[in-house]
Amino acid sequence: MTRVLSYSAALALAVAAACHHAPPNDNAIRAVAYLLDSAGREVGNVRLTEQPGASGLMYEITISRGATTGQHGIHFHTVGSCDAATQFSSAGGHFNPYAKKHGLMAPDGPHAGDLEAITIDSFGHATFLAGTPRVTLSPGPTSLLDADGSSVVLHALPDDQRTDPSGNSGARIACGVITRV
Repeated sequence: MTRVLSYSAALALAVAAACHHAPPNDNAIRAVAYLLDSAGREVGNVRLTEQPGASGLMYEITISRGATTGQHGIHFHTVGSCDAATQFSSAGGHFNPYAKKHGLMAPDGPHAGDLEAITIDSFGHATFLAGTPRVTLSPGPTSLLDADGSSVVLHALPDDQRTDPSGNSGARIACGVITRV
């Protein structure tokens, strides 16, 4: 079977290879978001790494419980706030500094915060490693570490990667504020 790597998969492999060979005390910028459900239970995390000189950000999503089997939309959101009482609406919309349309397959897209869907297995687990050139942890207009921060939101349904503004990905079921480590 022949597999074609998407840009994000190829970028992730390149960054992962660079990370693997980087000395332990490298100059990478790192951040993490702990995904909490509406009851405040940790359901997973997202680890972000940006290597100096890299043209993108590597992220690893791990879900350990709390999501149903199948695909789920997951996105970077504009505000570093995850208020469960508001069903995580405090996180704002998708991170979108260049006013694009939603979806990795949208002709006028994507949002900078649009990510590939994550697939949860029958045990409620998932691990996903990818990369994106659309966001950074460094200062600038695409930084997830801006003045009001950013968050990661896991949605109840798959993301159709076309429908604006959120890909019909349903309710927000978990949220985590991105924090530099």
